[in-house]
Amino acid sequence: MPPMKLAIPDLISPSYFPAVAAVELGCFADEGLEVAHTLIFPVDKCAAALRDGTIDFFAGSAHSLLAAFPAWRGAKLLCAQSQHMYWFLVMRADLGARRGDLSVVKGRSIGAAPWVEMGLRGMLRAAGIDLARDRVRIAPVPGAVAGVANFGVMAAEALAAGKLDGFWANGMGTEVAVRRGVGTLVVDARRGDGPAGSTDYTAAIVAATDRLVERTPDVAAAAVRAIRRAHALLKADATRATAVGRKLFPPEQAELIAELIRRDLPFYDAAITPNFVAGMQRFARDLGILSEDVPYESVVAAQLAPLWRD
Repeated sequence: MPPMKLAIPDLISPSYFPAVAAVELGCFADEGLEVAHTLIFPVDKCAAALRDGTIDFFAGSAHSLLAAFPAWRGAKLLCAQSQHMYWFLVMRADLGARRGDLSVVKGRSIGAAPWVEMGLRGMLRAAGIDLARDRVRIAPVPGAVAGVANFGVMAAEALAAGKLDGFWANGMGTEVAVRRGVGTLVVDARRGDGPAGSTDYTAAIVAATDRLVERTPDVAAAAVRAIRRAHALLKADATRATAVGRKLFPPEQAELIAELIRRDLPFYDAAITPNFVAGMQRFARDLGILSEDVPYESVVAAQLAPLWRD
């Protein structure tokens, strides 16, 4: 089989680390697949690459597939990289923000990547915050362009430089901002800081086209097993992440990645449940990126479910 491509929309981050680790730790190779990871930012372009056939696997946020596959027609979620929405809201340290207090965004500018920002919009809407009335500006982080490998870290640097009042981004950017004393953590989405139901707006998943799933089901199954194997290796020894980080990340982030992965290990579960899909579809309808719910089996390659916990 020719080499295959797995695309991620952010690299220097714990968000999609299970997929990167599955490549770097040889988990795909153990399944007989030659897979390389590639960076495609922002995530809607990553989804478009899957639609256009320039990549084989999409390793990004589940809801973002709708950018290229309306109602998920033509693509399937194979498995989760981790459970729940995985982004963080961080505000400038001098604002005196309190954990869980979303009102701090009123009158402020928040940096967020395209499609990622939908998670924040959904949370604010559920919390009764109106972007226009409350003068909340959500916009791309200054300097973030196609090919950027470190969106969260760039967001932390923009916060430190006073270019933003806050950002909505990955765990690495959050850790850098908090450790440098320039940011305060306000919302950790997957740990329940947001409104009820917001943990299931999206999740980090691996997806492929219907064509791949139908024509080469063994390849789809091998990809799930590779992610499961990466989970197992990192749970057995989270310091394996440091070796991967030292190969791919700048020194500061390379030394942080193992601790971030250790914190996320409880969420390393490959299952995609009907409850999650229902919550994601409610979110997608509320944001106007989905017109009506579709069956679970139209979103998920449910035939792979036995592999999620095998």
